[in-house]
Amino acid sequence: MKKILLYSVPLMGSMIWLVLTHHLYNPISMKGPEFLKFYLILLISFYTFIIILKSFKEGNSKIASYFMIFILIIGTVKLIKGLTLGKPVGYLIVLLIIQGIVIVCQPGPKANTKKQI
Repeated sequence: MKKILLYSVPLMGSMIWLVLTHHLYNPISMKGPEFLKFYLILLISFYTFIIILKSFKEGNSKIASYFMIFILIIGTVKLIKGLTLGKPVGYLIVLLIIQGIVIVCQPGPKANTKKQI
């Protein structure tokens, strides 16, 4: 539970930015450039938070992977909406590709390598 709250800090920060600046609660309903600002804030704050946690020897966890996939899903939903409406989505595609590469290249949680006799 502690890790879920810990990893949700960047998500809550970007949602607070969304509410304070645009008075919206749904990032999918935003226009393209404004969504890209929101998405970049979300990505930068989340991955900065991950780097900070790694400096405190906090290992990779499944929860961090779930949050990465959740962020990727938010971008994918907006991509599908943009493609459906015929909007330019080039920058979002590049961000999603980069994020997909980062997710795939993430090492998994460390397994317990002690031998049991």
